[in-house]
Amino acid sequence: MALLCYLVFLAFPLLWLVSTAFKSPQELGSLHPTWLPKHPTLDNFRSAFDQQPLLHSALNSLMVAGAAAVLSVGVAVPAAYVMVRFKSRVSRAGTGWILVSQMFPLVLIIIPLFMVLKNLHLIDSRIGLTVVYVVWTLPFALWMLQGYVKAVPASLEEAAAIDGCSRLRTLRSVVLPLLVPGLVATLMFSFVTAWNEFFFALVLLKSPEKQTMSVILTHFLGAEGAADLGPLAAASVLATLPSLLFFALLQKRLVGGMMTGSVKG
Repeated sequence: MALLCYLVFLAFPLLWLVSTAFKSPQELGSLHPTWLPKHPTLDNFRSAFDQQPLLHSALNSLMVAGAAAVLSVGVAVPAAYVMVRFKSRVSRAGTGWILVSQMFPLVLIIIPLFMVLKNLHLIDSRIGLTVVYVVWTLPFALWMLQGYVKAVPASLEEAAAIDGCSRLRTLRSVVLPLLVPGLVATLMFSFVTAWNEFFFALVLLKSPEKQTMSVILTHFLGAEGAADLGPLAAASVLATLPSLLFFALLQKRLVGGMMTGSVKG
């Protein structure tokens, strides 16, 4: 029963968002809100597409978030392996940096970050935003993958070394197949983190054609600057779909990787 209540608590905002997206303006302005739309309509979705370039902004978010997730995981795999297998002051300092880096508020680093990107001519650039997302998600990716690397028995690597495998080949042929669940989980969380990020995208991207989905959602304004709830809810529903599809597509790989790792381990 407690688990059911918790699931309802988690699902309620999404269900209310979907319900709002299909309500008419009359229902949205009613003093007595209803749980479900009495007369479902797609007008909010049509209005959302008419008001803002949702498809183009979604493509921007997909390119930036996808590239950032792949790059951060690609950098984190060898780094996490070295930090786990080669204990030293440098690895301990790296672990400390992971924890400390998560304590800084975004407002504190945005000005020096802006100046660095300006000197590199990466302001108002999707490449610059991707670099920022890689740096921002890398500590989390490192922290997650360290746990998965520790779970790989060192005896397997010793056996591979006896057979004549180099350290690089051992990492590629022995360790990586057992890290598939960790790679998939880290990839998913890195992608969602970059997809949902708002502050960096708002500050670093100025051209309307380069703005991401999270920034475009702030443009749905009605009379006197109030939020246009219907189109905003419809656009928000569309913004959640890529993350849900991403999780659905990689879920089988995550479970399959777990089973493969258990067999090889």
